[in-house]
Formats: sequence, C-alpha cells, structure tokens
Amino acid sequence: MAQGRLRCGCSHRKTTLLVCSINIVIALYVLRFLYSSLYIYTGNVSRNIVNYTPDQIRKMEESIRIRRAFEPLKLVKLVKELEEELSRGEVVVELSRPLKQKITDEILERLRSLDAGANVTEQREAVERWRREKLEVAKQLTFERGTLNSTIPHEEGGMLVRALESDWALLSEEIGLWMAAEVINKEHDDKPEGEEELEDQILPGRPIPPECHAELHADYSGAAVRWGLTHHKESAADCCQACLDHAKLAKPGEKRCNIWVYCPSETGCHSPDIYEHKHQECWLKYAEKPKLNFKDKYTESYRNSHPTAPLVVPWVSGVVSS
Repeated sequence: MAQGRLRCGCSHRKTTLLVCSINIVIALYVLRFLYSSLYIYTGNVSRNIVNYTPDQIRKMEESIRIRRAFEPLKLVKLVKELEEELSRGEVVVELSRPLKQKITDEILERLRSLDAGANVTEQREAVERWRREKLEVAKQLTFERGTLNSTIPHEEGGMLVRALESDWALLSEEIGLWMAAEVINKEHDDKPEGEEELEDQILPGRPIPPECHAELHADYSGAAVRWGLTHHKESAADCCQACLDHAKLAKPGEKRCNIWVYCPSETGCHSPDIYEHKHQECWLKYAEKPKLNFKDKYTESYRNSHPTAPLVVPWVSGVVSS
C-alpha cells in the first residue's frame, strides 16, 4: 500500500517537471523570436537614416539664413496696415429711418419742381444740385454746432456727410432712387481716314436710258473709235447716245461702238495713260468681248504704283448692243 502511494507521488512530480520544462522551452522560443524581429527592425531603420556631412549641414543652414533674409517684411507690414485701413473704411453708415424718409421726400419735391418734359439729364442734374446743397448744410451742422437752424439732429450730421459723399450710391439704392441712363444715339463713322465712300452718284443731265447699261465707278477697255480728249458731251446719257448713233452710222467693215466711257467729275478723271482727262470727256470704244479695266475702287497695289490715283474709280461706263 505504501509502495503504491510512493509510485503515485513520483509520477505526479515527473508530470509537473515535464510540463514546466515544456513551458520554459516555449518561453525561450518566443523570446528568441521577438529578439530576432527587433533586430531586423532596428537594422532597417538604421539603413534608412541619411547621414549628412558637415559641409552639407553648413550649406542647408546658409540656405535657410538667406531665405529668411530675403523675406519681404516691409511689404508684409504694409499689406497688413492696408488691410486694417480698408477694414476700418468698410464701416457702413446707417441713417435712421426718419432721416431716410426726409431725404426721399426732399428729392421727390425737387423732381416735382421740374418741367413736365424734363429729360433724364435734367433730372440727374436736379438731384445732384440737391445733394451738393444738402452736403454743404450737413458739413456746416457738423463743424458749427448750434449755429444753424436745421431739422437734422447734430448727432446724425457726420453720418449724413459720409452718406452724401462716399456712400451716395448705397444711400440712393436704400431709398429706392433709381434713374434710367439716358441713351444718346450717335452716328458712328467707322470709315478709315482719307477713304472715300462708294455712294449712289447722281449724274447731271437727263436720265440714262436702260439700253445704255450704265455702270457707276467703272472703266471698260477697248479700241477707241472716237477719242474723248476732243469729244465732250453734256451728260452720260448724251455720251451713250453718241455711241448708239455711231453704231448705226458706221460703214460696213468699220468698228461699231459698243462701249461708252464718260467722265462726270468736275475735277477730271484718272487714267494710267499720259493724258490729262477732263470733265465731260466721252470715249467711244469697241471690243469683241468687253472687259473691265477698273471697277469700284483702285487696288492698293495699283495706287502704290500710281500715287495720284484716287481710291474710287471716277468713270461711268456702259456696254451696248451694236
């Protein structure tokens, strides 16, 4: 019986020692794992650290010093002072309701005193005169207390001066004073300086018949059958009639007039030839296929090579059936 108890006690101690040994082994294994992880982490951190040389550190300190030296301290100070001044100037002047009503009544009374047909400009001038007069009264009330018999309280005199001067637009909006801007229709001349306009020219003399096919500001080329230097007509219609008559009276084999060119300008007409073409010249020409020399305006390149040429072609021409 005693031996059985002894064996049982020995077995219990062995089991306890075995369990403790296993726990110690596990604890040592865990400690070893934690230590190895810490070693790896510290190794990585040490590898990521940048080591600067003394020369690099000196250059960085010098850069910081230069940057601080060039900071616009005066400009920053001025900006802050300006912001403070603007913030002080943004104080809104608030007049009392009775004073606003009084201002409105006085402006309406001034507008009613105008003529019934007063335009917007006259109304604006009347309101501006009232504003200047009221501003003068308010200034005197502010600086000469007790010397004026005014219905405006002295305490509100300074605010009224401010409202009528710098805050007049805001005050006008608050009291509902709105006046439409006067629209002035002014003809705008966008024609370049020195440039002549192509207008419907009124030719002197009798009307030109439809069969003349007259073209203003046109100069046709062709062989001259009658020189205009010595052939003058009173009107373009007469010049066209001369061309029609020439075509009827031409002999067989002769060139029949089918183009007429007339100079209606009293100052003469320009041409690139050597002659001076005068008023009422009538040129009679022939061309199998009539072709324009110039139409409406002379080109810029042409005027550059012919400085005396005008901008607009002065001739009147027409092509008729021969």
